[in-house]
Amino acid sequence: MSETMPSIGEMLTASVPMVRTLNLEFVETSAERAVLRLPDQPDYHNHIQGPHAGAMFTLAESASGAIVLSAFGDQLARAVPLAVRAEIGYRKVAKGVITATAELERPIADVVAELDAGGRPEFSVRVEITREDGAVSGEMSITWTLRPNA
Repeated sequence: MSETMPSIGEMLTASVPMVRTLNLEFVETSAERAVLRLPDQPDYHNHIQGPHAGAMFTLAESASGAIVLSAFGDQLARAVPLAVRAEIGYRKVAKGVITATAELERPIADVVAELDAGGRPEFSVRVEITREDGAVSGEMSITWTLRPNA
């Protein structure tokens, strides 16, 4: 009998209450990219009946967290990933279902090499938020670090 490890989506859903609250859907999670979807939910609409800016931020930040765990999950015994700063730009009005796609902006090997050398590496994740028609409604850049365990 073999045990299967929970997926990144299952782990984040179990451990991050906002992921459950917003009913985020994990479409794809890998070390190359993470794709999450926010269903259209009237409880999380803003004054123009689109997803609230805070919900969009949470979607994008969650996508960045998913790729970080996928890329650096094998480092968790010696370092904890932490978001350091984030910037988001809202480009077009979002309506309906929106999707966030995250990609690392630094090679995984470079980040791990810095950690191996005793550093506390920082790296950026770029996230694009799109509407169902493919239009980009937002973009986020979030900087993460791997803080070595004491």
